[in-house]
Amino acid sequence: MKVIVTGAAGFIGSNIVRALNARGVTDVVAVDNLARAEKMPNLADCEIADYLDKEDFIARLRADEFDAGHAAVLHQGACSDTMEADGRYMMENNYRYSLDLMDWCQRFDIPFIYASSASVYGAGRVFRESREHEGPLNVYGYSKFLFDQVVRRRLPGRTAQIAGFRYFNVYGPRETHKGRMASVAFHFLNQYAKEGRVRLFEGSDGFGPGEQVRDFVSVEDAVKVNLFFLDHPEISGIFNVGTGRAQSFNDVAVATVNAMRRARGQAPMTAGELRDKGVIEYIAFPPQLVGKYQSFTQADVTALRDAGYRDPFLSVEEGVGRYVAHRVEREGIR
Repeated sequence: MKVIVTGAAGFIGSNIVRALNARGVTDVVAVDNLARAEKMPNLADCEIADYLDKEDFIARLRADEFDAGHAAVLHQGACSDTMEADGRYMMENNYRYSLDLMDWCQRFDIPFIYASSASVYGAGRVFRESREHEGPLNVYGYSKFLFDQVVRRRLPGRTAQIAGFRYFNVYGPRETHKGRMASVAFHFLNQYAKEGRVRLFEGSDGFGPGEQVRDFVSVEDAVKVNLFFLDHPEISGIFNVGTGRAQSFNDVAVATVNAMRRARGQAPMTAGELRDKGVIEYIAFPPQLVGKYQSFTQADVTALRDAGYRDPFLSVEEGVGRYVAHRVEREGIR
C-alpha cells in the first residue's frame, strides 16, 4: 500500500505513520515542514519511503508532476495555533492547501482522509456535525470550518472517499514539539516533574476552579479512527472524534499526578488531598482568553458510531495514565 501522510512529522501525523508501520506499511510519502527541526525525532523511529517539504509537494501536485498511484492521502498537516493572527497565512496554509489536495485526490479517485477540528463549534454547547451548531472564534477555527463547508458541497458528487475528523482535545506521545500548544496533560506532567505541583485556571463561564470540562481524547484513539476509515473507503462524511464524555481539567490533573505517583511507587491521592497539599493550585484566568476559550466541549459521536466505528474510547484516567507511563519510560521523567 502506497500512502501519503501530510503533517507526518507532527503530533497526530507521526502517530499515524507509526501505526501504519505496525501494520507493515512502509511505502509512505511523509510530507511536512522541517524548518522547525525539533519535529524530526517524531519520524526517527518510523519507516518511510520518501520525505517531501510541504511546499515542494503542493507545487509538484499543482503542476501535475506528482505520481497519482497512491492508495490514500491522510492529510494531517495544518497550522493549529489558535492564537495565530496572520489570517492570510492561515487561510493559504489550512484552507487553500487542503482544497487543492482534495481536488487532486478526487481527480485521481484517491481516498482523502483529513483533519478538521472541534474549534469549528466555537463557544457553542451542542457539538453535532451540523451547520447551525458551528461558529468558530478564531481564524484557525474559521479555516477548518470553511473547508468543511466545501466538503459538504462536494460529498454528493465525490469520486472517492472524503472523510473529515473534527478532533477534540487530543493528547499523547509525540507532541513535545508543539510547545505551548501541546495538551494540558503534557504541561501538567512537566509542571509536576519540575515543581511538584500543577496549575489550573480559576473558574470561568460559570464553572468552578479547574472545573471547565472538555472532551479529552487519546491520540491512540484518534489514530484508530483514521485506520478504520482507511480500511473502509466506502464511508465518507464529517465526523467528530472524541470520547463523547466531557471531563474536567481537575480530572486531567489528578490522573497526571497519580500516574507519576505510581511511577514513583507512591499511593494515589484524591483531588481534595492534592489541593490541600498545594499540589493542585489555581491561577487567574487570562484576560486575553476571555470570549475565546471553550469551557465546555463534548463530542456527539452518533455519526461516528452510525458509520460503524465500534471501539471504546479511553477515559482520561486510562489514557493519561498510559501517556505518563510512556513519557516516564521514553524520557526518564521522575
